[in-house]
Amino acid sequence: MIYVLVGIAGAFGAALRYSAGVLLYTEGAFFPAATLSVNFLGSFLMAWLAAGIFKKISVPDNIKTAVTSGFIGSFTTFSAFSIETLGMFQEERMLAGGLYISASFFGGILSGYAGLYLGAGRRSSK
Repeated sequence: MIYVLVGIAGAFGAALRYSAGVLLYTEGAFFPAATLSVNFLGSFLMAWLAAGIFKKISVPDNIKTAVTSGFIGSFTTFSAFSIETLGMFQEERMLAGGLYISASFFGGILSGYAGLYLGAGRRSSK
C-alpha cells in the first residue's frame, strides 16, 4: 500500500513541478528560475515538515513517506538541476553555471534551515 501512496503523491508533486516550470520559464533567462524555486521550496517543506509538523501532530508513517519521498521527492528536481548546469557549461556560460550551483546549494541549505527553524518553533534560551 505504501508504494501506491508514494506513487499518487509523486504524481501530484511531478504535476506541480511541471506547472512551476511552465509558469516560471523565461526564454533566454540567466539560469533556470523554476528549478531553483522548486528546489528552495522543497528544501524548506521537507525540513519544516520533518522538524515541525510531523513532530507536533500525529501523522501515520505511510503518509509521512508519501509526502516526503513521493510528493516532495518528485517536486524537487536534482536531475533537472544537473542537466541545466551541464547545459550552461556546454554553452560556455561558466559564470551562470557557477552562480547557479552556488545559489542552489546555499539557497537549499538556507531554505532547509528556515524550515527547521519555523517547523520546530522558537526555542527559549536558558
